[in-house]
Amino acid sequence: MRLWLVRHGETDANVAGVFCGHAPAVLTARGIEQARTLHTLLQDVTFDQVFCSELERARHTARLVLADTAVPVETTSLLNEMFFGEWEMRHHRDLAVEDVENWAAWCADWENTVPPGGEGFQEFSTRVSEFIAQLAQHSQRENVLIISHQGVLSLLIALLLKMPAAALWHFHLDQGCWSLIELKEDFTTLRVLNSRASA
Repeated sequence: MRLWLVRHGETDANVAGVFCGHAPAVLTARGIEQARTLHTLLQDVTFDQVFCSELERARHTARLVLADTAVPVETTSLLNEMFFGEWEMRHHRDLAVEDVENWAAWCADWENTVPPGGEGFQEFSTRVSEFIAQLAQHSQRENVLIISHQGVLSLLIALLLKMPAAALWHFHLDQGCWSLIELKEDFTTLRVLNSRASA
């Protein structure tokens, strides 16, 4: 099975540099163009299955990437970005001043500190692991497209490569690019990371 990974296009929240997990965020003109470009880059790949985050920025990206193809898209909350609670749509510079104690605790131990009213990394990691477990039901698929978010996709790569969850920071998914992981019975290979070439 080959997993084709796509991060949603640029959003207004990306431009502002704020935390955006489940908060509504719309694709910018650049983000729309990134998704349309990916449609061209991936048009020769026949996808057997498409999984997408429930969040609109990912779903919008999926519609543009797939455009005139008929493959059905299965949305799942397991691919939603981490929820930042009270920190949604806020900048880290403001949190360092306005929520000093919680921000300092998170910076000191982000794996175990939960943003106020949000989702902890352990919970987030558990649901991404659940998505990986469900992939086993689709082992006969040849090409699976996954459209999601930076946090989800970087963690997905780390876990599939049998690395610690904290290793997600080693994998930055650029917008307007596709990445490729190959799954075999006995090992997993990261074939491509952040390609802007035709597949």
